[in-house]
Amino acid sequence: MDVPDDIFTEPEDVDPDTLRNLGPLRGLAGTWEGLHGVDVAPKAGGPEQRRYFERIVFEPIDHQANGPQLFYGLRYHQHVNTREEDVTFHDQVGYWLYEPATGLILQSLTIPRGQCALAAGHAEPDARKLTLKAERGHTDYGICSTGFLEQAFTTQSYTIEVTFHADGSWSYLQDTMLKVRGQDALFRHRDHSRLKRVAEPAPNPLARIVGAAPSA
Repeated sequence: MDVPDDIFTEPEDVDPDTLRNLGPLRGLAGTWEGLHGVDVAPKAGGPEQRRYFERIVFEPIDHQANGPQLFYGLRYHQHVNTREEDVTFHDQVGYWLYEPATGLILQSLTIPRGQCALAAGHAEPDARKLTLKAERGHTDYGICSTGFLEQAFTTQSYTIEVTFHADGSWSYLQDTMLKVRGQDALFRHRDHSRLKRVAEPAPNPLARIVGAAPSA
């Protein structure tokens, strides 16, 4: 990417309303539930397929700046369970970010098994499909894991495709390519689900403050 000579000066006169500036990420804002997710994961006896249900909350945050680089975004929490057990099947937190000036889309994710990633892609403001990817060994859009995971279940790449549907729902297809110790071929750990909105998003904190301020 092109880095300007002035890396310190932040944009001025920035619109405080995040929901108005999310571009294609506007379709994610709010609270969502999915009831028919499918997970295919590696096990000692071979691939295991399990069905799951989930709840994902996307909350608008105030705009963020890296000097001249400006992001609008959503903080998210994904919680996943299965019908056959009460223990959490998957838990994930992070951010989805959009840079209006370039169309850059980012997803940061962290899971409580000692792994995080930053995936990137590009999209037009009205895009109905997003594709983001992170790869092992990259220092910009890469993957970081514990020593155990790095040796036993090495994550080579992570890709997520998000599709927005005409009925207001959205779906994702997520592929994590793993090098499982003792196996020659890479394993495609796949998750896919379709979600429906159950609650609208609240405005970001700055938008609420500005909206509540008396007019001059």
